[in-house]
Amino acid sequence: MKFWISWILATQLVVARVDFWDLVPIKYADSPASDPIAELQRELEETPLEVMPPLDRLRLVLERLEIPESSQTLVFSKTSKQIGLIGPRNPRALYFSENAYVGYVPGGSIEVISEDPVLGPVFYLIDGGGPQGLKIARDSSDCLSCHGTTRTRGVPGVLIRSVFPDADGHSIGRFGSETVISSTPITKRWGGYYVTGESAHPHFGNQTYQEDSEPEASGDDLTNLSGVIDTGKYLRPTSDIVALMILEHQCEVHNLINEATMRYRRAHFLSRALDPDADPDAGQAGRVADSSAVRLVDALLFKDEADLGEGIEGDENFQEEFVARFPRTEAGDSLADLRLYKRLFKNRCSYMVYSSAFSAMPPRVYQAVMDRLALALSPEDGDIAPHLGKSEKLRIARILEKTLPDESGRE
Repeated sequence: MKFWISWILATQLVVARVDFWDLVPIKYADSPASDPIAELQRELEETPLEVMPPLDRLRLVLERLEIPESSQTLVFSKTSKQIGLIGPRNPRALYFSENAYVGYVPGGSIEVISEDPVLGPVFYLIDGGGPQGLKIARDSSDCLSCHGTTRTRGVPGVLIRSVFPDADGHSIGRFGSETVISSTPITKRWGGYYVTGESAHPHFGNQTYQEDSEPEASGDDLTNLSGVIDTGKYLRPTSDIVALMILEHQCEVHNLINEATMRYRRAHFLSRALDPDADPDAGQAGRVADSSAVRLVDALLFKDEADLGEGIEGDENFQEEFVARFPRTEAGDSLADLRLYKRLFKNRCSYMVYSSAFSAMPPRVYQAVMDRLALALSPEDGDIAPHLGKSEKLRIARILEKTLPDESGRE
């Protein structure tokens, strides 16, 4: 026992210099990945691809990750690793599914964040050329300077920011920025993004700003980006408002899942090191799981969601493809059904319960989340989810019962 206590105390000096996810048991940077891009990288070592045009390369990556092209949104602020290429005339395209994210800049690399069942989000840069037709490099340091901070809840993660770009795409620092989550008012969103579709509320998208003039939210709507950018360099001529709002919600939930998983695994390891005979789930590790479940369930149930007012309208093709990805009950109900006025979804429980990250949570964390969800969806509950009516709670509970695998069916 004295040995373990001395060892743990000694490691605190290391912890001050090393992110906790790079320590045991996670060892994020040093552990091999097994996500779809890691598998593609191994395949290319055996069967090289022919060199292909940039958009074909992008389509290959999207197909491999099962990401729909219709999820495209475009960001022109210089808030990426490839800032030298990004600007209002050459925005960065973002694509996503519930399990992965892709960024593409014409003339540059493809950026990928792919969910690994053990490591969580893994970051890659993909270039053309080379003997494999694609050059895939995993990044576990540079990307985390933005994707491993308090904005991502202190773990490797994803984020959407609203900034105030000038005519070249540089953020004007004195106006600040906003990390966008479901509760962020529409009037504070989308600075630095192109937004196609309609919004009942004004927003900061589709415009640049000047240092000497205070920014104002605009009500300008665009149906497509023809004449604004060279749309031939992209898969679609749009930057869909509905896709962007779903992406914002998803990033928030993904970070909470990653935080719950990583902090629980670290707490479980330290508890075992301090007292091998004790049950970590009855001590600190269990408390981490329970506190994480509170935050995660609030996000899953859209607590404090921003009011959409009279609503938003976007690309029907994206909406059809998005809804088709997720299961539906025999009665026809789905967590992916969109509402798009007053609130984003008809049934306010996130489709992210079907994500690989959610199903890969440690059993103690998963059970804590499911127990709290069950309590929140009880018609008698008035504390956890007071924003949900009884009929909506019952409908959500039925959807979960009919569409989520039981514990034995989890990954």
